[in-house]
Amino acid sequence: DHQFDGIIVYVNQAGKPPEFYAAGWHDRKNQIPADAKALFKIASIGKLYDAVAIAKLVHSKRLSLDKTLTEYFPELTGRIDNAEKITLRMMVQHRSGLPNYTDTPGFWVNPPKSSEETLALVLDLPANFEPGEKYQYSNTNYLLITQIIEQATGNSKFEYIKETVLNPLGLINTYGSIHEVDTNELMSGYYVGVEEDIKTADYGSMVATAEDVGIFLRALNDGSLFESGEQEIYSSIYGYDHTGLIPGYQSIAKFHPDLDAVVIQFVNTTNFDGYTWSLSEIVYNRIVKILRKENGSRE
Repeated sequence: DHQFDGIIVYVNQAGKPPEFYAAGWHDRKNQIPADAKALFKIASIGKLYDAVAIAKLVHSKRLSLDKTLTEYFPELTGRIDNAEKITLRMMVQHRSGLPNYTDTPGFWVNPPKSSEETLALVLDLPANFEPGEKYQYSNTNYLLITQIIEQATGNSKFEYIKETVLNPLGLINTYGSIHEVDTNELMSGYYVGVEEDIKTADYGSMVATAEDVGIFLRALNDGSLFESGEQEIYSSIYGYDHTGLIPGYQSIAKFHPDLDAVVIQFVNTTNFDGYTWSLSEIVYNRIVKILRKENGSRE
């Protein structure tokens, strides 16, 4: 009815078995029904995992939130405005003033093929504002955070996340990119007005099942993901839920304390004007309202 190609919903409510729902198409062309346990591009929900990695590395003294971009990468001096003032804390919190590379012309049509190409899109551009002055969401922050994590660990960011987050939680259906998965298991992605499936387009997203994201989100919110002292650092730098949006994929991942429930929603249809996002939020809010009614909550 909302012209979504497919939708997945996962509900993890304390004291109840997890619930899985799906409707529409996993693959529209081949008429494969949506599968609640399919893989999905989680886009910016991945920033929660990044922020957890930062908190753990700061706690172990391998990184400092107050160290500047120039100190981490001297070669960026003069190439990024205010590099000597931008701290790791500001980048994690989107308070750096760094231009957002996904806003550069043609990014979504012809995405860069490497992190170096991606960073080059914003080098020598003026800052959007002075560091720390305000908040503005910028994916460039997390591009650089990825490089900082890899510099500190000597390994890929995803390997560190796998070692410190995924493995302890037993999450085996979370991946660093589409290149690590069987694309038949990846839910197709659709853009309104474009007939073909765009799931093979690589915008750098992590891939996971709704269940894996839900288990991670509960562990994040109840603190079981952290060792002593780590959660205090995390709470000082980032939030406990997130949304994700890239062409063909939109997602909502939230914990609802009054229900003691994690609700994950994946929708595999997007459009330029954003009405599909508004509709997905309406559907999500209806789902939460149903859960509250079932639990006798008036919130």
